[in-house]
Amino acid sequence: MSTQGHTWARQVKKGEEEDPLDQLISRSGCAASHYAVQECMAQHQDWRLCQPQVQAFRDCMSEQQARRREELQKRKEQDSTHS
Repeated sequence: MSTQGHTWARQVKKGEEEDPLDQLISRSGCAASHYAVQECMAQHQDWRLCQPQVQAFRDCMSEQQARRREELQKRKEQDSTHS
């Protein structure tokens, strides 16, 4: 994977709001794999050639969602014991 010429972070210009999807991906911790998919798609223009990057992004997001579910479940259990 080449990071040639890419900073892996989108700079938000003054007065411009960051895209909600970009915010979600940044908070997920999966931004690098998302940008790798975008870079591959820009280079090859064929999603079939980018399956390793797509799978890495999918795996990252799945792990993040599992952590989030676990966190919410723990919070729910704590709230029910304090009520």
